[in-house]
Amino acid sequence: MQSWQPAYVGIGSNLEAPARQVLRAWERLAGLPETLAVCRSRLYGSRPFGPVAQPDFVNAVAGLLTRLDAEGLFAALTALESDLGRTRGGPRWGPRLIDLDLLVFGRECRQGPELRLPHPGIVERNFVLYPLEDIAPALDVPGLGRVAELRARLTPEGLWPLEPESFRSAVRSV
Repeated sequence: MQSWQPAYVGIGSNLEAPARQVLRAWERLAGLPETLAVCRSRLYGSRPFGPVAQPDFVNAVAGLLTRLDAEGLFAALTALESDLGRTRGGPRWGPRLIDLDLLVFGRECRQGPELRLPHPGIVERNFVLYPLEDIAPALDVPGLGRVAELRARLTPEGLWPLEPESFRSAVRSV
């Protein structure tokens, strides 16, 4: 049996009541096979990333423990996105109902065509690092450094908390 691995998943939405979409995805992460949804950051609002005009996003990060391997978890996240109504084929960095990004999986580093770990761009995206710092400030992102140090390099420009700093959500399921 595979040992438990920590994994961190970015959650984002900017369509159809985005905060509700992010919370719905968080609840559904708890139902993934052989996975425990351990904690969630507070929700953040953020300006869109990229050149496409679109509504603001709501973002969060979930902390998981899983017995799935990286490919299995990535496949489960992709299937969950589809189940939650995400359609592919729109413009890159365009609006989306739900986006689930595998940010960090244990100590894995890889550069595959579908799965790259840690997630590319993590060090330049405040909408990832601020919520990740909420739940894992001491996490050493493989090959990049500690989350708190990475986050300290970024300003909160275009990012605002939607929940109080004291917020923390935890759930355990199998």
